[in-house]
Amino acid sequence: MPKLKTKKSIKKRMKFTKNGKIKRFKAGRRHLMTSKNGNKKRKMRKAGYISKNQLKMITQLLAPSR
Repeated sequence: MPKLKTKKSIKKRMKFTKNGKIKRFKAGRRHLMTSKNGNKKRKMRKAGYISKNQLKMITQLLAPSR
């Protein structure tokens, strides 16, 4: 069986925290920011975390790099 390769696109977008959670960036910040209110923009600045449902799938894609 060949070696597993890391999915580079996911590796660039996600980071592991010290406790093993996966941190991600919020979507919707690239353009059309003038129509969004300040509260929404402020919340998008903070990082989000991967939900438990997606955790297994994302860790498999990142497995060789970990």
